[in-house]
Amino acid sequence: MEAVAFLCLAAAVLGWGFLWVWDSWERMKGQRPAGLPGGGSRTLLVIAHPDDEAMFFAPTVLGLARLRHRLSLLCFSAGNYYNQGEIRKKELLQSCDVLGIPPSSIMIIDDRDFPDDPGVQWDTEHVASTLLQHIEVNSINLVVTFDAGGVSGHSNHVALYAAVRTLHSEGKLPKGCSVLTLQSVNVLRKYISLLDLPFTLLQTRDVLFVLTSKEVAQAKKAMSCHRSQLLWFRRLYVLFSRYMRINSLHFL
Repeated sequence: MEAVAFLCLAAAVLGWGFLWVWDSWERMKGQRPAGLPGGGSRTLLVIAHPDDEAMFFAPTVLGLARLRHRLSLLCFSAGNYYNQGEIRKKELLQSCDVLGIPPSSIMIIDDRDFPDDPGVQWDTEHVASTLLQHIEVNSINLVVTFDAGGVSGHSNHVALYAAVRTLHSEGKLPKGCSVLTLQSVNVLRKYISLLDLPFTLLQTRDVLFVLTSKEVAQAKKAMSCHRSQLLWFRRLYVLFSRYMRINSLHFL
């Protein structure tokens, strides 16, 4: 009898938890997050390598598309670590086409000052000045990039955060330009896919994007464009990573 009672209680708790998560998500789904610019805003996604846009930011890209943002992309390297830079540039364009970012809105920097190399520290001031010029020329309202953890800890990811943090803290960003950073999580949460949603809803965040099943298929299709990078462990990443389904972000 005690075992039956325990199972009933556990089922009730799990059921309540599921309904709470579902209700919270349904209430949030149709709302524009507070502080997020409205439709027509010029939003710049800043990444370090081709495939970052699909591997880490697909929920944000597709979520902003729902809100009718005018999205452009700035990639700070060609991803030439294994001398595949030219291939990876083409793959990035293909992936962005799937995600709805036109070629005219994509800028790839192929400069020896920003090598695709986790062992090289990009100069913060140089990254910041390059980024600021792009923001000003394109009248950007919102910048989206990595946080201090860089999601995977890659030094090139972290360099982008350091640069945008410097611009923000020194007051160099144009008036009305906001910055959103993608929240890094621990390894366990990173690989439990949608099961991480309850933990995400319980934690503080400013913006949350969760993909529908149709959008998940779109994100996977974008990632599949990066054929040169689809080694076995990245195929597992596509299956299990929360970042292919959920993005939680914070304003600076």
